[in-house]
Amino acid sequence: MIVKTEAIVLHTIKYGESKVIVDMFTKELGRLSYITKLSNTTKSRLKKQYFQPLTLLEITCDVRQRVQLQKITDARLLTPYVSIPTSPEKLAIALFVAEFLYHSLRSEQRNEPLFNYIVDSVQWLDTAMDGFANFHLTFLMRLSRFLGFYPNLDGYEDQAVFDLRSGCFSMQVPVHSDFLQPAEARLIHLMMRMDFPTMHLFRLSHLHRQRIMEILMQYYRQHLPDFPEMKSLAVLQDLWK
Repeated sequence: MIVKTEAIVLHTIKYGESKVIVDMFTKELGRLSYITKLSNTTKSRLKKQYFQPLTLLEITCDVRQRVQLQKITDARLLTPYVSIPTSPEKLAIALFVAEFLYHSLRSEQRNEPLFNYIVDSVQWLDTAMDGFANFHLTFLMRLSRFLGFYPNLDGYEDQAVFDLRSGCFSMQVPVHSDFLQPAEARLIHLMMRMDFPTMHLFRLSHLHRQRIMEILMQYYRQHLPDFPEMKSLAVLQDLWK
């Protein structure tokens, strides 16, 4: 079946001399893996630069059931980035987001609201002039809504703990150890108030930003089994020191 769809590149690995295996999250088909042959000619429809992490594409593919690696017959840039490739800070964020999505969307089916959220978010990052230091934190917190475990604000009070397993605030300490004490539970509440246009108003120190990321990773690992360590996180944590 020939399908034309928008797609987000998540991960690319070389296969042989001239082929690559590309993992993408697509608007019409959800998460799929593709194999494609690249060419160095200027007339090629499948250029190497199209398959960099987080690139937004419009692809035509031949999709077949019970086939692990689908075939791409055509690809073009959906929206070329203006500043992400040339900004070290934005590029580090983009690589982290791509790696994070590669692991968190392992078996994601078609989910158009989620796809649109990702596209709108990275396009916002690309056009932002400044004030994007908290982008990755805000992105991860709001991503959890589309994955089904956005924190529940019911029960929030200044001295409440946050249960990482249930995603709820409570005045009762859980019987397990996977919870945040009130001081760090308030960081979750802070993150829930952030969005891209206003996040620059929340001035966080490097240590606060790093601790919030640790909490978010801990939270995701509670809800996504076998979530690995992020290779790109070390680079991201060196930013804005």
